[in-house]
Amino acid sequence: MTVSLGMRISGLLVAGAVAVAAAAFTGGGRGMPHGGGGDDRIVTVGPSQSARSLAAPAPPAPRQSPAGEASGTVAPSTPDHPRTATPAPPGRSSPAPTSVNRLLVSPGWLPSGPDSPNADSVPDPSSVYDVLRDPHRCRAALDVIPKASADPEWRVLRALATGCLAVQGWSGDWTTVGKDHAELAGTLGTCKGQAAYAVLGALLDFHRRHPAGTVQLTPSAGTAPACAYGISGVGTGGDGSAQPGDTVTVELRDTCFDQSELLRFGSLSIGGQQLAGPLVAQSRSGDRLVLSAVVPSLDGSPRTVEVAVRYGGTEVRLPDAFTVAAPAVVQSPGESSGTPQGVLTLGPLPVDPSGP
Repeated sequence: MTVSLGMRISGLLVAGAVAVAAAAFTGGGRGMPHGGGGDDRIVTVGPSQSARSLAAPAPPAPRQSPAGEASGTVAPSTPDHPRTATPAPPGRSSPAPTSVNRLLVSPGWLPSGPDSPNADSVPDPSSVYDVLRDPHRCRAALDVIPKASADPEWRVLRALATGCLAVQGWSGDWTTVGKDHAELAGTLGTCKGQAAYAVLGALLDFHRRHPAGTVQLTPSAGTAPACAYGISGVGTGGDGSAQPGDTVTVELRDTCFDQSELLRFGSLSIGGQQLAGPLVAQSRSGDRLVLSAVVPSLDGSPRTVEVAVRYGGTEVRLPDAFTVAAPAVVQSPGESSGTPQGVLTLGPLPVDPSGP
């Protein structure tokens, strides 16, 4: 009896202790994931890993880099520790951008000429311009440019070839290039010379913005030619017509070659008939050239004719340039519409009344 009573008391004490511990730990079941007082509450005597996770404060948010990415990584086995930055391996850090490794836009290069036929194979500004169109041949162009020439067409090409080498990091004196550019302002009278001067200014502007920068120049493509070579017009004296034997003028614009070569090796035709002899220049000014030509005799009635000028493989035409009129009737001195000169017309002879 005593034993059974003691056992009953011990059991009650144990049950009470368990109930007290459960109430203290769970707060009456209100703090459990399932929410208030049902019979499905789970009581754990010892603080488990999940209990520590619920009780522990949330880890701090990871620090973000300017790009929006976490600045470091944390091993999965340390969930309770804040993320820390992982240092980059030695030798793999990215340098800050500088003018050396920043992508630079290459200045535009020379447009097409068109190319000069250069029939005499002697270097002249127009043909050397064509060589410079390939920026890898700047040294070859510089070697054939007269070093002491004061001709603006030669000077601008010499400065451009020097700047071409300098901007690509090969060699070149920027001070001399800048001096030539300043002194040549307004002095270039040809379309190729003016195009070279514009590109020279672009090189100097690039050098001012990037004093230590170098770029690889590339030939231009898809740009309009520097020169619009063609026949501007034909002068006949005002009425737009001329007779065979009359002298007319043919004006050429934007000549993209040495004009003296055209006079020696070129040809001119009127109405499909090529004129004999070398071409004759009436006047020259920059890339403008005026030719003088005699209208040939053409078969047929008066008609409008085409004028064409050919040099090398290049030919320019002007359709309906002027009208070739019929030649005037030429009369000898003293000639009239009456009796031809030198013919004597006598009246009736007198009759002798005495007879024979």
